[in-house]
Amino acid sequence: MEGEKMDTEGKVETEKMNKAIAMAYDVQSKILEDITGDHLHTGFYDSSSVIPGSDVNSAQTRMIEAALRFASVSEDPSKKPRNILDVGCGIGGSTRYLASKYGAQAKGITLSPVEAERARVLTAAQGLESQVSFEVADALNQPFADGSFDLIWCIECENHISDKTKFVHELNRVAAPGATIILLTWCHRDLSPLENDLHPDEKKLLTQTGSRSRVKWISTADYINLFQSCSFQIKYADWSPHVAPYYAELRKITLSWKGIMSYVRHAGWRQMSIKFLMMPSVFDTFKNGLLKYCILTCQKPQ
Repeated sequence: MEGEKMDTEGKVETEKMNKAIAMAYDVQSKILEDITGDHLHTGFYDSSSVIPGSDVNSAQTRMIEAALRFASVSEDPSKKPRNILDVGCGIGGSTRYLASKYGAQAKGITLSPVEAERARVLTAAQGLESQVSFEVADALNQPFADGSFDLIWCIECENHISDKTKFVHELNRVAAPGATIILLTWCHRDLSPLENDLHPDEKKLLTQTGSRSRVKWISTADYINLFQSCSFQIKYADWSPHVAPYYAELRKITLSWKGIMSYVRHAGWRQMSIKFLMMPSVFDTFKNGLLKYCILTCQKPQ
């Protein structure tokens, strides 16, 4: 009986957290669409990218292409992805991009019914309804059969997931033999062999930076261990220098008249969202090495 009570309490708490995350993104996705377009994720910059005043939407597209190259996703017609899953799809920018690029079937899942509906509207406007679809679903309990996808794309959503082990096992379940999983995420620094945990001041800073969006941070090494436990072949890199310029540009846009009006229209002054961007945030903490922006590409055995 005690175990059943704990399971019930855990499910209730998970449902409450998922609802809170969905409600946050109901508003946030509208604001980001106004100021950056239908890609709600970070952009990629390198030495050849034009940084000052550059188009952040172009940087977001570069992020997708850079990740695909890093993962060595084939464009050979006989080897390219045919069934794609976008976990934490937002309003479907990446989902549509990948489906169009590879001529593939693609599905996106999000906790937000508002995002899912907006994704469907944008997909219909682009004439991609026959290729792309969206569902409201939990990444820990995906409504798909085992081995359904040969490419799984997950960018900047897994930080909201508390049970990382279950998350990785669920990705493993829906991935087909030989599938590629691309994970782009913020991670806290790896611990040294002599450390059992982060320093108290570091934990406090992470709590401050992640409290608004219910973030659960782990290290790159933690992610690698989880995927290796499922026998994935792992490749990873720290892309913090490549994303730093994006947040500088995003902050400029957000604090422009266009950005401020978008916040007022969708969130209202009472949400104090502008103050959030002005505070020390997750996007600054990589400067002292506490957080870094990483890409992990994971190949499932055949």
